[in-house]
Amino acid sequence: MAQSAMDSLPETQKRKFPLRLRAGADLFRLVKSQVDPDYQGLELVGDLQITEKLYIAAELGTEQRTQTAENTSFTSTGNYIRVGMDLDLYKNWKGMENNIFLGVRFSNSLHRQRVNRYSLYAIHHYWLERQTRDGYATGERDGLNTNWLEFLAGIKVQLFPNTYACFSFRMHRLMGNTSPENFANLWVPGFNKVTDENKFGGSFNYTLIYRLPLRNRR
Repeated sequence: MAQSAMDSLPETQKRKFPLRLRAGADLFRLVKSQVDPDYQGLELVGDLQITEKLYIAAELGTEQRTQTAENTSFTSTGNYIRVGMDLDLYKNWKGMENNIFLGVRFSNSLHRQRVNRYSLYAIHHYWLERQTRDGYATGERDGLNTNWLEFLAGIKVQLFPNTYACFSFRMHRLMGNTSPENFANLWVPGFNKVTDENKFGGSFNYTLIYRLPLRNRR
């Protein structure tokens, strides 16, 4: 009798659904931190499969970047978080666990900026340009906040059992941006370059992910 009742259930209710949690790190930021003396960064990533095609995904990161722009040397330092969903579009063959996905992230950065030096110009052509490390414009501005939306497309490929490589390309849309006094947010951790003329940006991730062993659920 019990077997007959089980046989009458739809196929999607009879089979077990694997609860999959994956976690890893962005390899691009780790490598860049070693080869670029003006950059330090780390990003941890993870996703949780909640249906056959839908994943909850998040990234946590920290970055520090020193660069010169518009005759000013500045350093941006801070942390960011991205939270959203991924939709898997790929139908695997039996035994495969790869993904081709589209996703969206709600992102936020808390950071600070320090003006290291800037160039001074005089109107008179006999005066030479000089740089200063002192003055009202130098120093650190903290408590800065930037938020944005990300739309992404990517692939996850299983390299070994429970181990995956992931590449994703991301388009950013700036939503809110708290600028420091007497300066501007020219580079934001997690977002990258910011300009007054353009609220869009882009980035990519190359991550190595490991699937944590969890029990299946029905």
